[in-house]
Amino acid sequence: MRQQNDHVNMGFTEQTFPAGTHICLIYNNDESERESVITKYVAAGIKAGEKVACFVDALSPAEFKEKLFENESSIFKAKADDQLCVMTAKEGYFPDGKFDGQLKIKSLQEFYVTCKDEGYTNVRGSGEMMWATRDIPGSTQLIEYEARLNDFLAVCPLTCICQYNANLFDGATILNILKVHPMMIVHGQIVQNPYYIPPEKFLKDYQAARN
Repeated sequence: MRQQNDHVNMGFTEQTFPAGTHICLIYNNDESERESVITKYVAAGIKAGEKVACFVDALSPAEFKEKLFENESSIFKAKADDQLCVMTAKEGYFPDGKFDGQLKIKSLQEFYVTCKDEGYTNVRGSGEMMWATRDIPGSTQLIEYEARLNDFLAVCPLTCICQYNANLFDGATILNILKVHPMMIVHGQIVQNPYYIPPEKFLKDYQAARN
């Protein structure tokens, strides 16, 4: 089956938004725009026959699903409950109380392989990253994890949107977040990120600056 990553209907084509794209959504207080973007993103995955995983923090999984129903009830067909996986950020990023970037990437690899074996056309996910501001052990690995995720996505091309509330992160962190995401969402449009730095160069500079 042909993958339909352009179904999100936000002004891009498959050529600019292929499977495996790593996207950041940095927002302030406009929850309605964020909800619209994520709803369209989830709907696109359901329509394309992809497995969709969402790690939520602002709402409970039940509340998040309810919001999706309100905004795009047509996407929830008979098989949607199996096709859509919603869990808390804790379950997704630090189930044992500590974040480990390498273990997270390993779990994503296992999830990707399992979903492909089950016959899904592809896999897409979205994660709310507010948890990283709450002094979770290991959260200092976040930037390096996001950078290394690009190499992983080149091998296991699941697609992901990482959501960052700019009110909760300092300016230096937000700049680094921009540097590790090839694509970004601006006013509902997915665009090339001019701040992006390939992982090998970024990690070399980032680690040197921390030493």
